[in-house]
Amino acid sequence: MIVKERTLKMVQLAMFTAIILLLAFTPLGYIKLSFGLSVTLIGLPVIIGAITIGPVGGAVLGAVFGLTSFAQAFGPDVLGVILLGENPIGLFITCLVPRVFMGLLTGLIFKLLKRIDKSKFISYALTNLIGSLLNTVLFLTSLMIFFYDTLIRLNVVEISGKINPFMLAAVLAGFNALAEALVCLVIGTAVSKSIDVFAARA
Repeated sequence: MIVKERTLKMVQLAMFTAIILLLAFTPLGYIKLSFGLSVTLIGLPVIIGAITIGPVGGAVLGAVFGLTSFAQAFGPDVLGVILLGENPIGLFITCLVPRVFMGLLTGLIFKLLKRIDKSKFISYALTNLIGSLLNTVLFLTSLMIFFYDTLIRLNVVEISGKINPFMLAAVLAGFNALAEALVCLVIGTAVSKSIDVFAARA
């Protein structure tokens, strides 16, 4: 039984990795916005994977997400190319570390929530929502640490007067955070619950 469960988790990990790579390197994964940032759907398989596989699986998938995000800076992502030229190590950390922690923390949060939620529906919905918000908050925090001055100099958003890092992060998050959270809440909840139900019956 343990071997079967491990095999299932390995298959799921491979499946989610393939989905992340598909989304990352095709137009399906990024909805480009005019000022250089993107609404990304790649966090969705990371969150679903963290729920169905566990925290370690979530961290691995987060690492895959982060590496594909960093790869975007070598061509497709205009802002990424600029930031790569400014501080490649800072960009690598910004792309990778927040996504690893997002996957890890999402898996841990789900394990905690499902202990107190007998129906599990709230656990799935809340974890998907929190996972999406974690991705946004952790990524933007790292972005502000390494690239606040660069973003101000590039004027990636229309601002008047001085703006502190927290306000700039809030402006940058804006539509992105809401759109990604909504997608994760609706699609992520349905898919993650379905996969868990299927795995329990397998």
